Amino acid sequence: MSTNATSQPAGSVLDDDAWDDLISFIEERRVIPIIGPELLMVDTDQGPRLLHDWLAEKLARRLNVDVTQLPQPYTLNDVVCWFLSARGRREEAYVRLRGILKDATFEPPRALRRLASIPEFDLFVSTTFDPLLESAINLERFGGSPSTEVLSYAPNRVADLPTERDRLVRPVVYHLFGRLSSSPTYVISDEDLLEFICALQSEHLAPEKLFHELEHNHLLFIGSNFSNWLARLFLRMAKRQRLSDPRDVGEIMADDHTSEDHRLVSFLQQVSVRTRIYTGAERFVDELYERLAARRKPAVSSERSAGPTRFLPPSREMPDNAVFISYAREDLPAVQEIKAGLEAAGITTWFDMDRLEGGDDYDRKIQRNIARCSYFIPVVSGTTQRRQEAYFRREWSYAIDRARNMADGALFILPVTIDATRPAEALVPDRFKALHFTQLPGGNVPNEFGQRLSDFMRARQS
Repeated sequence: MSTNATSQPAGSVLDDDAWDDLISFIEERRVIPIIGPELLMVDTDQGPRLLHDWLAEKLARRLNVDVTQLPQPYTLNDVVCWFLSARGRREEAYVRLRGILKDATFEPPRALRRLASIPEFDLFVSTTFDPLLESAINLERFGGSPSTEVLSYAPNRVADLPTERDRLVRPVVYHLFGRLSSSPTYVISDEDLLEFICALQSEHLAPEKLFHELEHNHLLFIGSNFSNWLARLFLRMAKRQRLSDPRDVGEIMADDHTSEDHRLVSFLQQVSVRTRIYTGAERFVDELYERLAARRKPAVSSERSAGPTRFLPPSREMPDNAVFISYAREDLPAVQEIKAGLEAAGITTWFDMDRLEGGDDYDRKIQRNIARCSYFIPVVSGTTQRRQEAYFRREWSYAIDRARNMADGALFILPVTIDATRPAEALVPDRFKALHFTQLPGGNVPNEFGQRLSDFMRARQS
């Protein structure tokens, strides 16, 4: 990001060159937003309030905390510290807080929804524990369907990105300081924060893939509430090198307090010249959103189909009456085409993309989904020919088990091939060979196949 305005008064605005640089980096998918609590302005029965302020008030009541003994205005940390000093059980604070937030019905704030609508943002890092960012992405990109991948860090359970960022198939929200739970695995006090920061600096407890992305991309710290030294430490931790060393990436800190911290501003101007400061978290999001919209406006009337489309992944949970697609991992691009083609014909499809989960719970989930799907499409290919042992073969077996309970001639399993694999030579169960194989080269769905399956589903539901 441009640094030619470091002489500008701290905390004013970014100049046009800096904005142009930032938007260019966003278009190249080289920017990661790090979201803090100042963006969590929610509508309460008392009017708009920051979520953490509202939670502090509610938690104090639930824990019978004497707020007259707390500094004003008090924070979640103040409430928790008073409760613990009164010999309260630490675990109770987390249980009560989870209950409070679970009972709330807050809509994601406008600022989060605006960030969520920027398609180039495929990895979000959250320093809060609430689900509002995940909800915003699901609303803006998936019509409310729970399709965002959500990961959370805890010192006793290190979760990392499933793969490199450029190979992610769904947007990811990574809760760096833990995620809402009834156990003490997320940050609600300064002591919690200290434990998390210490753990994140430990070589064997750091999420390596995530830190690699933070190190090599431009960062937007939006709405953070980091104090002076925590801001320095967090920035150094993310960049994994001396802040004064030459580097190709920079950061913007957009919040309501950094520009007022003259010691921090002086430190950044002298040591971390790639760090820019912007006053106002929501104001930054609004300006970013409007500048992106203005930049893209000329392209609105152009032919959008000429460019590549971003694949819309299936939801984590299978919708009712969905068609289950069973496939080998290497055939994912063709399966994406099948999904797009069938859904263009009005057919809801589902296939699993979370096989890294593993274990008995995962297997039971797949069994349940095959037991209640409308139709089962096994994708046969050169890949399935080579892989004589793989999980998709277990899925095929589950589908045959269900088909055994059906009347003769009932349609359920609809095999397809996506390449030159011949059905007569396919390494599939004998029951498949008795069925008609539909050829979908490369996953391309002809209109007649989509229409035929659509007719099947209408007849089934009538």
